[in-house]
Amino acid sequence: MPKPIIARILAGAALAAIATSSAFAADDTGEAAFRATYKELVETNTAVSSGSCTLAAQRMGAHLKAAGFADSQITYFATPEHPKDGGLVAVLPGTAPGTKPILLIAHLDVVEAKRADWTRDPFTLVEEGGYYWARGSFDDKAMASVWVDTMARLKAGNVKLRRTVKLALTCGEETSGAFNGAEWLAKNKRELIDAEFALNEGGGGRTDGKGVTQGGKIVVMSVQVGEKASQDYRVEARNVGGHSSIPIRDNAIYELSDALLHLRDFDFPAELNDTTRAFFARRATAFPGETGKAMQTVATAAPGSDAFKQAVAVLDQDRGFHSTLRTTCVATMLDGGHATNALPQRAGAIVNCRIFPGHSFEEVRSKLAQVFADPRLTVTTAEPDQPMGKAPPFTPEVIRPMEVLTEKYFPGVPLVPTMSTGATDGIYLEAAGIPTYGVPGIWANPDFNGIHGLNEHLEVASLLKGRAFLYDLVQAYAK
Repeated sequence: MPKPIIARILAGAALAAIATSSAFAADDTGEAAFRATYKELVETNTAVSSGSCTLAAQRMGAHLKAAGFADSQITYFATPEHPKDGGLVAVLPGTAPGTKPILLIAHLDVVEAKRADWTRDPFTLVEEGGYYWARGSFDDKAMASVWVDTMARLKAGNVKLRRTVKLALTCGEETSGAFNGAEWLAKNKRELIDAEFALNEGGGGRTDGKGVTQGGKIVVMSVQVGEKASQDYRVEARNVGGHSSIPIRDNAIYELSDALLHLRDFDFPAELNDTTRAFFARRATAFPGETGKAMQTVATAAPGSDAFKQAVAVLDQDRGFHSTLRTTCVATMLDGGHATNALPQRAGAIVNCRIFPGHSFEEVRSKLAQVFADPRLTVTTAEPDQPMGKAPPFTPEVIRPMEVLTEKYFPGVPLVPTMSTGATDGIYLEAAGIPTYGVPGIWANPDFNGIHGLNEHLEVASLLKGRAFLYDLVQAYAK
């Protein structure tokens, strides 16, 4: 690992001006200052191709300085090879040094966005129709700005906390193979982010189909407790080839195609952990008829029993439930052949697997080889982008404050534990021994509000109510 560039002092008149303008009175909620922080962060381009997370981190650090954080309480980090992929860690000390801290984490980087494709400039925050529109308005700059605001309010208000609260703003979550700040901190500055547990993206609410300000309602809040690991495998067929004018059945492309059809028709066995069992049990009442009954059965029946298998067959008709119940593997890329007039000497495919916690990369590779059922094929594990996921404990001390605040802010809305079928930076923290939970509070519509796609947006009411919810949640853990 390269040596880090660590700086604790912001330089430059521009950053000093930001710090001065962002200060807010300790005796109000600072909503105007929060909106300004959010706008500034969203409008700071942090796409990997053209932006700078380092600049975004410096700007957020200036807001923390304005709230009273000392230079010694803010650490900026980057590496010489990735000077624009930096981040920061801020520490707000508690009064009980023997009590382990909590860590707030959010990523600053965003998915690429082309102006020609968007209705509005993706890096200009626009408030329209009850929504904020811009790249990163939701993922993940809403949470990043809320965490910055939370730390600033606690510091400026001189709120006495028993437990130390840490904040990590990182880069690289959205781009596979890029420098990842959460991974770098876990490997190189573990003591800087040491915590009893971390609060992250991955949870949140869902509406019934439209925003609350358009007459919709929130139907569920979720807390993410664990996630799958993403891993690529390469399957390859090789052949001596020959002239295309005299074809034979022994063809590398055909051989690979046959293997992938076997994969198409294969399902890994259904399984549950504490999180997914609780998910199906708590969500069953929201689904009428056969689906609701199947969810309840899966949560209570003995795995492998006839009742369990019948319930799984029902739930497998929903692609989301199907993925929640097992490891999944799917072909995502193909290559093969070397000339239009030659039989292929090589054909290969990338198979992307989302691995249920508790299974190893090698276990899945071996199973793929069995599924392909062709000893002539090679199946190799690509260099892992992420560590193997380890589900955090379903701890009442962590979950209960979320339940209490969900009832306070969203009366009658259930809080449901979920296991992400995707991946977040939490997987690096969990591998380093820091249990990580995706928090509720901010909500989206069922179409996910254009996250990773065109015209990303977040309901203004969701941002502001989520801000209040998460401020109270941090205090519930830290006081």
